[in-house]
Amino acid sequence: MSIVSFRGLAPPSSGDIPVSDPDRLTDLESKHALVTDYLKSQNLDAIILQKPGNFSWFTSGGDCSRGGYTEPTAALLITADARVLVCGNVDSGQLFDRQLYGLGFQLKERPWHEPRQVLIDDLCRGRMVVSDTGVSGTKDVSQALLEMRQPLNELEITRLKETALLTTHAVEATARQFKKGQTEAEIAGELSHRMIKHDITPVRLQVMADGQGHRYRHWGFGADTVERYCVISAVGRRQGLCVGITRTVSFGEPPKTIRTAHHRALLMQATGMYFSQPGWEFQETWQRVARIYEKFECPDEWQHADQADLIGYEISEAALVPKSDFTFQPGMAVHWHPSVGPAAVSDTILIGESAFENLTPSEGWPRLTVEVKRTPIQLSDILCREAIDYQDEKDSHILLG
Repeated sequence: MSIVSFRGLAPPSSGDIPVSDPDRLTDLESKHALVTDYLKSQNLDAIILQKPGNFSWFTSGGDCSRGGYTEPTAALLITADARVLVCGNVDSGQLFDRQLYGLGFQLKERPWHEPRQVLIDDLCRGRMVVSDTGVSGTKDVSQALLEMRQPLNELEITRLKETALLTTHAVEATARQFKKGQTEAEIAGELSHRMIKHDITPVRLQVMADGQGHRYRHWGFGADTVERYCVISAVGRRQGLCVGITRTVSFGEPPKTIRTAHHRALLMQATGMYFSQPGWEFQETWQRVARIYEKFECPDEWQHADQADLIGYEISEAALVPKSDFTFQPGMAVHWHPSVGPAAVSDTILIGESAFENLTPSEGWPRLTVEVKRTPIQLSDILCREAIDYQDEKDSHILLG
C-alpha cells in the first residue's frame, strides 16, 4: 500500500524550492554505473543499501538519518535501470525535498506504522538481490561496496578538504577560548556548537582533562574540570564524509612529562604519515612506525590504542592494524591518531601520487617540524594559552633518519 505524504496547505516560498546540483547528479550517475557494472558481473538483479554511509556515498552526500543519528530512516533499491527510495510516509517528503531533489529517484512507500522490512521482503521476492546488511536473507557485500567507495573521487576530495578546514577551525577556536575550570562536557558543548553551525555533524568528541587520556584512551567527556592542560579531539561529518583532528592546549608551560609524551606521539604520527605510500600495504607502513616506538623507549604504547583508520563515509572504512594487508592508493584519506601516555595527536591526510597532503593543518598554532627521510613535516605542538601572541615564532624541529 502506498500513501501520499501531507504537504501542508501553504505553497512553498521561492527560498524553499530546492535547486538541482548538476555536479551532484553527474557524481550519482557515475556511481549508478559503477553499481550496474557490479550487478551485471555477478548476475544480480538489485542491491539494497541501508547503512547511512552507503546512502551518502551513492546519493553524493545525502543523509537518511534523523538529526545525524546512525539509525537509517530509509533504504535504497538499485537496479541497472532504476534507483528507488524505500521508506515510510513520514520521511519521504523530507527526503525527496531536501536530500534527493532532482536526482531521478522513484519511491516505494509504506505507512509509518508498518515495518520497512515488509516492503523490502516484497521487493526481494523472486529477484537475485544483495545488500550491505544481509537484510531479508540477502548476501552482505560490504567489502565490494568499500572497494567502490575507495578511493575518493575529485568531488569527494573537494568536499573533504572543506570539511577538514571547518573542523580544524572549530577545534582550534574551542581550544583557544574555553576557560580554565570548565568541565570537559562544557567544552565539548562549545565544540559541538561551532561544528553544527557550519553544518558539520559531531560524530565523535573527546575532551580529556589533565591526563584523562592516560587512563582511558577512548574517553569521551565528563564532569572533570580542566585545570592544567587538555586534549581535544573531534571527528566531524559533512555531506557524508568524515574527518578527524586533535589539538592539545595548556594553561602555562605544560609539565615536562606531558611535552615529552606529546613530542613522541608526533614522531609516530609523522612517521605514519610519511610512509602512507601509494602501493604500500599497511603492514609495511606499520613496521616503520613500530620501529620509532621502540627507538624512543615506548615500545608498548601502541598496544593501548588503535593508531590509524582509513576514513571516508565511515569513521573507519577499514581498521589499520599491524598485520593488515590493506593497500594504500592515491585518493584515500587516512586519519592518523597515535597516543603516548596522556598525549594524543591526530590529523587527516590525503594520499597523493607521490606525497601526502595534510588536510587539517594548523591555523596560527605552535608547530613542530619532524624531518622523515629529509622531508619536513609540520605538525601541531602544544598551545600554551599564556603565550599565544608569540608562539608561532617558537616552532621546534626534530630530525628522524
